[in-house]
Amino acid sequence: MKRNPGGVRVAVQIAPARADYAQIRRAAAEADALGVDVIFNWDHFFPLGKDRSGKHFECWTVLGAWAESTGRAEIGALVTCVGYRNADLLADMARTVDHISGGRLVLGLGAGFREAEATEYGYPFGSPAQRVRDLGDALRRIERRLAVLNPPPTRKVPILVAADGPNALRLVARHADIWHTFAEGEALGDKSRQLDTHCHELGRDPAEIERSSFVSGDPWRVGPELRKRGIGMFTVITNGPDYDLAELRRWLAWRDEG
Repeated sequence: MKRNPGGVRVAVQIAPARADYAQIRRAAAEADALGVDVIFNWDHFFPLGKDRSGKHFECWTVLGAWAESTGRAEIGALVTCVGYRNADLLADMARTVDHISGGRLVLGLGAGFREAEATEYGYPFGSPAQRVRDLGDALRRIERRLAVLNPPPTRKVPILVAADGPNALRLVARHADIWHTFAEGEALGDKSRQLDTHCHELGRDPAEIERSSFVSGDPWRVGPELRKRGIGMFTVITNGPDYDLAELRRWLAWRDEG
């Protein structure tokens, strides 16, 4: 599966919430047919927002289904909370979905931020510093486990890390193939320069790490500004139950013009 850190890619996050699974499957199939580069879901237990009462489906079960029901785009979670699953088991799950999908999995990882979800499902929820330490431990364990699984993954599974704090950015520099940031404007430029510095300290070329951001609005106006700040993957969000892909189509048109 082609992945070009120096080019432009467009992704979509299909929120697995407030919809029947048939609607989620159709949205993923339509995005795949449109030529999107990556299809993401998310790793939550309830819909985001104040109202948690809506329909919701579990992240990795959906990814296993998408591995069979899509055929072109990469697939993954934006992102998996490392506190919700044993890290070695998560590596095995990722390797399995990698094989089912024919080498299309992106392994998106993060420290987690929804304390209410962790409490509801009986997981510990540490301080921000502890959760970053747990992320680093999980990344090391996942890499070790992926290296010894039989059969091995079909390729070097790309690791995406969503992070913006200074300690987490060091983990991005060491482990990630893709960095997803929530920073905007000047803060985005500052974070990107911090990541470059960490890469240089490790002897790594910063250009090896693709940079990703959520986007909305006019791609012909928004896209070039983000490109100047180093963003290469532009991720559109669509929510159920209707999953309107009109905005995704505009971003794909902008990508294809380039």
